[in-house]
Amino acid sequence: MKLSQFKFNLPESLVASNPSDQRDEARLMVLHKDTGEIEHRIFKDVLEYFDDQDVMILNNTKVFPARLYGNKEKTGATIEVFLLRELNRELRLWDVLVDPARKIRVGNKLYFGDDDLLVAEVVDNTTSRGRTIRFLFDGTDEEFRKNIEILGETPLPKYIKRKATAMDKERYQTIFAKHEGAVAAPTAGMHFSRELMKRLELKGINFAEVTLHIGLGTFRTVEVEDLTKHKMDSEQFIIEESQAKIVNKALENKKRICAVGTTSMRAIESAVSSGKMLKPANDWTSKFIFPPYDFSIANSMITNFHTPESTLLMMISAFGGYEYVRHAYEVALKEKYRFYSYGDAMLII
Repeated sequence: MKLSQFKFNLPESLVASNPSDQRDEARLMVLHKDTGEIEHRIFKDVLEYFDDQDVMILNNTKVFPARLYGNKEKTGATIEVFLLRELNRELRLWDVLVDPARKIRVGNKLYFGDDDLLVAEVVDNTTSRGRTIRFLFDGTDEEFRKNIEILGETPLPKYIKRKATAMDKERYQTIFAKHEGAVAAPTAGMHFSRELMKRLELKGINFAEVTLHIGLGTFRTVEVEDLTKHKMDSEQFIIEESQAKIVNKALENKKRICAVGTTSMRAIESAVSSGKMLKPANDWTSKFIFPPYDFSIANSMITNFHTPESTLLMMISAFGGYEYVRHAYEVALKEKYRFYSYGDAMLII
């Protein structure tokens, strides 16, 4: 398929800059992938589509406050430093993006916080905006992380054109987030409230957790018309044996298995055994899913509404059927569904 087949006009007014008042009260479009039928519901109605022994697969990665603002030594110029991933915990080496990048060279020191709570030195250039930095900090790892928590900002995507607030710290995170390592939230999971989780449990629905630490590659634009030539960034994912067993039992019993979010789907599709079962894994994946694609594990999925030409839209088009998803997006635009991270949800079933 071609990149231009995923183009559509998204009015800026439909890109959600704030979450719904209650997690589980965002709108929910239900797309039946065998018929193309569409229903308009509220997210908590998702309960009606699942039954005893069905499984929902959740990504339990936790977003850390990855956006820091520091000052360059001597000039005092303000520099944005976006923490991508920790390269070496002992040496406090991090892979980062800096902005404006032209001012930041190897050897420069950066100071963070009013009383220079953290200081970092640039040790390498990785890409035009990418740098490797070393934090010069003598305290414990716990103290270091506490300082990142104090100085860091919730890494809202750039298309949300406002400053992050205290509300974002809670809402740009799922309620089941456990393992820190993501710089973007698994947004489909943000619609689950504690009450809804409880009601799903009481109905007999099981949850299996996977971890995929989302990197900024999630937002990287596709720049090639021929999709087979696009390369995804690698992301670390972990599937524990106990969680794979929950999924495999449901597979054997022909139950409904729902991948909550494109990241959960990427993780499970990166760990399929030759017998088409889910296997435990601790690995990195650069899997790119676009139509046509034969899915092995999940037979339903929950996702948000994605931006034009994004790899996320390509994945759900592969899952729901290109024509059906295209039509569903036309309906979503007409009905003014809210798009992207803080937007409304879609259940493809």
